[in-house]
Amino acid sequence: MLKTGLYFHIPFCKQACSYCNFHFSTQLKNMDDLVSALCIETEQRSTDNLIGSIYFGGGTPSLLKEKHWLEIQNSINKYFPNQALDEFTIEVNPEDITVTNLKTWNTIGVTRLSLGIQSLNDAELVWMNRVHNSEQASNSIKMAQENGFKNISIDLIYGGPLKTDDAWENELTWAFKQNIQHISAYALTIEPKTRLEYEISKGKSPELQDERMVSQFNILQTEMLKNGWDSYEISNYSLPGFNAIHNARYWDRMPYIGIGPGAHSFNGREIRRWNVANNARYIECLNIGRKFWEDEELNANNILNEYIMTAIRTSKGIDLHKINSFDSRWSVANQKIIESFITKELLLKREESLILTNEGKLVSDYITSELMIVG
Repeated sequence: MLKTGLYFHIPFCKQACSYCNFHFSTQLKNMDDLVSALCIETEQRSTDNLIGSIYFGGGTPSLLKEKHWLEIQNSINKYFPNQALDEFTIEVNPEDITVTNLKTWNTIGVTRLSLGIQSLNDAELVWMNRVHNSEQASNSIKMAQENGFKNISIDLIYGGPLKTDDAWENELTWAFKQNIQHISAYALTIEPKTRLEYEISKGKSPELQDERMVSQFNILQTEMLKNGWDSYEISNYSLPGFNAIHNARYWDRMPYIGIGPGAHSFNGREIRRWNVANNARYIECLNIGRKFWEDEELNANNILNEYIMTAIRTSKGIDLHKINSFDSRWSVANQKIIESFITKELLLKREESLILTNEGKLVSDYITSELMIVG
């Protein structure tokens, strides 16, 4: 039986990171009401589908109290009874790692922690408007391991104006020594309607430099290879056997159910759904029985383009047999551009798959747009 993923969006943060444009609120007063609404939606989305993974993202799920976790977990067990979990992940911030919280997460069956470390430079953490410091970052990993967590991922950000190449290499060296299993490493980008965009536009913060991002991306690839880590997706790296199971559903176009304000769902074929990204409206709609989502049925071109966008990011690449099953004309129509990318060493063809080279990963958005069907 095909497994489905279950995602919960927890839209609360203590403060707004300068680079983030995800849906969240720093107003925590309605957390109880939001959790109650999550449980109502959980009941509405009830299914006998086999649940293979659970993921709590945000926002900052680690802000939830023990009573919230137990309330949500009871709803999950009641309305999604058919579970064969390969992974249960929650995103957490270092400052929320306490023995009490770790015990709660163990109690509800969490198997994997995704820690938002971001940087080991205290000045850079302040610039990012993060709450924690570098000492808390190190201590949080150790405390999680001492309390039984054996599958830990950390997030790191590179390419920022305060991170030198040497500092980035030192951060990676530090990470490899922490006995963690997974690293998500993201190039800093300027997202719309963020504090970072505003400060750069007003000259209050230095411009990002492409040269710095490229250099640090190359350092990342070198260090991952040298240390035997699997570069299985453009921004994700793991020890063998520790790829992110839930997140792979997004890249492999597998089904998942998203619960919470701003959460997205996909039936694994042609239907996408997304919830209203507004906490107050979400709560109100769930309480009075009003529709709180929109959905879309993908056409054949949408499906093919989505496959290109997601598959090309992974180490498996674009499966030519699979894409030709969507549209047998695609390979012929794109033969010249594919050959051009191969000649320029941006793509390589391995058996019947097209895979990005490291140079290709740096211009993956451009390559993707060139391979997609227009219209």
